[in-house]
Amino acid sequence: MPPDKASTGFLQPLLLQGLSPASTLGVLVDGAISYRRSLRAPLLPVRKEGMRVTLLFFCCLLYFCLYYGPTKVLAFTGTYGINYGRIADNIPSPESVVTLLKAAKIKNVRIFDADHSVLNAFKGSGLDLSVAIGNEYLKDMSVNEDRAVTWIKENVQPFLPETRIRGIVVGNEVLGGSDQELPQALFGAIKNVYNALKKLQLADNIEVSTPHSQAVFANSFPPSACIFKEDVLVYMKPILDFFSKIGSPFYLNAYPFLAYKYDPEHIDINYALFLSNPGVYDEKTNLHYDNMFDAQIDAAYAALEAVGYDKMEVRISETGWASSGDEDEPAATAENARTYNYNLRKRLFKKKGTPRRPKIVVKAYIFALFNEDLKPGASSEKHYGLFKPDGSIAYDIGYSGLKPSCASSSLLSFKDIHTKSWFTPYIIFLSCFIAVILALTN
Repeated sequence: MPPDKASTGFLQPLLLQGLSPASTLGVLVDGAISYRRSLRAPLLPVRKEGMRVTLLFFCCLLYFCLYYGPTKVLAFTGTYGINYGRIADNIPSPESVVTLLKAAKIKNVRIFDADHSVLNAFKGSGLDLSVAIGNEYLKDMSVNEDRAVTWIKENVQPFLPETRIRGIVVGNEVLGGSDQELPQALFGAIKNVYNALKKLQLADNIEVSTPHSQAVFANSFPPSACIFKEDVLVYMKPILDFFSKIGSPFYLNAYPFLAYKYDPEHIDINYALFLSNPGVYDEKTNLHYDNMFDAQIDAAYAALEAVGYDKMEVRISETGWASSGDEDEPAATAENARTYNYNLRKRLFKKKGTPRRPKIVVKAYIFALFNEDLKPGASSEKHYGLFKPDGSIAYDIGYSGLKPSCASSSLLSFKDIHTKSWFTPYIIFLSCFIAVILALTN
């Protein structure tokens, strides 16, 4: 085989099969050595110690990059995402939704199932998608890893890589609720889903997570006093242990709207809406909060610290404000919803942290893309959408809505390709491989 073919042919299985970091390192080094031998020249003359050092350096660099750099799952691009709920009979088709999201430049999207019509519509869109395993599947999946493998083979693997599935959400607000059996199943389901991803060589590219409500906390005011409920911690601790090992964040559903709704006498609505207000001073940490959103995040950080997970990132899986509601929900107005979501978007685009974690940039999925007219519960549950069913804006926070001229392109720009988290590791692979070749042929 000519040297040029020998140097590239072995990379195809690497790119297609998603080898582990250690296996990838071995393939690259073996390929470099094979290529060098194909030139029928001495591999490493004893006198060229500098060459040996150079080769060792680049091999170590590659190993470090694979393990500590780009192989970490990049499930969230930027700071802003959206929840795409579909409990409605009047919202646009998934294909139109992709057009809307691309026009609005919203790249991170969460759905609450793994509907194949949505997964097909997102093919080639360049949007990062998280799918979900509903609470109804947890008990079965917790005791049966094969069930998790089957689910991934049916709902994830066939759509890769054209559909950029970046996360699997296991359950929703399981802990702290009234169900006494689901909490026992959650950790087993999470572990089996992750193990199934490993078995299918997808664990390096897909994040496993589960979102929590404020009900997991015994208290959250002031933020530094926040701790987990004792009955929740029994189930939470093994999950946190596992997530700390695999690098998954702590996902929190944070709703200042709900906090204000249940305690309007003690909460300044301006504090909840990111408007000018005296704020809250936390004496224990000597930190000042001018909005409830940041305080809720730091309360979660305090709870994690209290049980030994001070390195874990808190990420917001849901937050929003209802634009309409029942008589006992007077704060659910279009103006308040516009104010909250406009100020939240502005805050996220600043790419800054919280008072307690100033260096960890806050990332959040907004709830929700559309109003969902079939959702049960309070009237407010139906009115969290940023967009109307026809794709026009529900209120102005800086989006233009769906327009006929905003048809999605079938071609990705260079910027789209550059930001593909799956593409970045291979740039490093190829760069280090070339460096090794140069060292060997020097």
